[in-house]
Amino acid sequence: MKNLLVTATLFAALASPVLADKMEISPNGARKTALGPQANFTGTVMVESYFGANEDLPQTGALVTFLPGARSAWHTHPAGQTLIVTSGTGWVNEEGGKKHEIKPGDVVWCPPNVKHWHGATSSTSMSHIALSNVREGKNVTWMEKVSDEQYNAP
Repeated sequence: MKNLLVTATLFAALASPVLADKMEISPNGARKTALGPQANFTGTVMVESYFGANEDLPQTGALVTFLPGARSAWHTHPAGQTLIVTSGTGWVNEEGGKKHEIKPGDVVWCPPNVKHWHGATSSTSMSHIALSNVREGKNVTWMEKVSDEQYNAP
């Protein structure tokens, strides 16, 4: 019985979360939302920054909402990017491949330096959380805009 109690106590201690020295809370509604720059997006795109990179977390996070027909320009990420679709229906496409439909709950991993774009379908909005890893102070390299022909291709 004593061994069971010690084991249970040890398990509880190991399962408890580690407390941070200084926790930061960013309340919903307190973060700024900005229009995606026209140089990097086609159509209406809203970007709500969740967090920026720091010395402990080399990653940025944002909620990106694309209205119907909106999409990013072609781009790469030097350390990769994860997209988590939260609402709507969208498309993602890597250079030389076919575009894929993405829906809520889908998770997309884009490896480092893979040229790609993502956005809403032509008839629906789409939102995703974008987690972009940072390498040497950079999280994205923007390129040319996606043409209507590329966007509408299968």
